[in-house]
Amino acid sequence: MDIRELADVFKALGDPTRLQILALLNVRDCCVCELVPLFGISQPAVSKHLARLRAARLVRENRRGQWVFYSLNRERLKEILAAIDPLPDLDGPLKELADRGPAPMCSAEPATGTPAAVTPTAVMK
Repeated sequence: MDIRELADVFKALGDPTRLQILALLNVRDCCVCELVPLFGISQPAVSKHLARLRAARLVRENRRGQWVFYSLNRERLKEILAAIDPLPDLDGPLKELADRGPAPMCSAEPATGTPAAVTPTAVMK
């Protein structure tokens, strides 16, 4: 999974309502008609949240007659955890930055990556 796809997943997860929907789907599959009264928002609003979760492949839909039930895509969650377990190695860009030296206004310690104390006079120079 690349960085952009991972960022899209986190955008989908960045809404409290969508996180609550995922938590409910962790318990059992649900139909939109069950979610509407739980959230006190309109059916189109719940459907829009589910569409966003579906686009990120976090939920699946299953037709049962005229009803659509949503379930948690547990395989996708495993993929996400595997993708962030080690985040992508971005050591290369940091080495390139260190080779250029600190930025003119920066007093970061290259060996530790911890910024040195910055005083107002240091910033004004």
